[in-house]
Amino acid sequence: MPPSDVPVHTSAAVAELKRLRGVVVPLVTPVDARHKVCEQSVARLMDSLRGRVAGYMPALSTGEGWKLSLKQWIDIVHLTVEHADGAPVLAGVEVGRPAGILARAALAEALGADAIVVPPPFPAADTPRPTLVEHFREIVDKSPLPVFVYHENAVSKMDLDVTALREVCALPGVVGVKESSGDAQFTKELLAGEVPVPVFQGWEHQIADVPGVQGFVGPLANLEPDTCDEAVTSFSRVSQERIDELSERYGLLADDWYLHVKTELARRGVIGTALAVG
Repeated sequence: MPPSDVPVHTSAAVAELKRLRGVVVPLVTPVDARHKVCEQSVARLMDSLRGRVAGYMPALSTGEGWKLSLKQWIDIVHLTVEHADGAPVLAGVEVGRPAGILARAALAEALGADAIVVPPPFPAADTPRPTLVEHFREIVDKSPLPVFVYHENAVSKMDLDVTALREVCALPGVVGVKESSGDAQFTKELLAGEVPVPVFQGWEHQIADVPGVQGFVGPLANLEPDTCDEAVTSFSRVSQERIDELSERYGLLADDWYLHVKTELARRGVIGTALAVG
């Protein structure tokens, strides 16, 4: 980590993260029968991915990040860092509002993570919701770690706004964006303008539709990282058809897609159980 007196947005670590390309895997969170994060399963999963992916994102949606207890979150981030063999670890923080996000950012820094992955602000009944830019500016200004934007609106219900997202991507300390709007035209519009950070496709079925993206972050990478890498390198229709076939086989478009991924990993003997986190 950079010294605390070095602005995070000028550090060498930030420059390195902005060069991230290829497949970054949003890890599932393997748990045992008592719903504790299973270290052996995490180790086997990461062994199966080592050298085949560019980085790791624990505790994101595929890792059931919104459901993890604090202890589970700490454990999966810690174990990911421990078994990453020097690859970047970008810790998902799906808590919705800046105070909680910044508390997790401090923990993630202490655990050795390289960045945090942050969604738009979630709706809340008690306070007005900030704009996308206000939300990320506050986090970037105060976070001890660089910020990777998880751009989605399925949970946050934020309106799609390409101008706002471009402004967020230009904030010092932002190092990338997982573009999970689900709208290929939106992604094309984003890429049509100047974006100073890498844009990663967040949906398996849209890889070939937006060949300008620099990488892919999606649940299939837990199971088929080489196929995902081929798709995001070639952007060919043949590769996309293979991705679509595998996504259908593994149930990745179901609401509980993460459990389908766990079921297949357990069938392969990579993780011990297919249980949800709690």
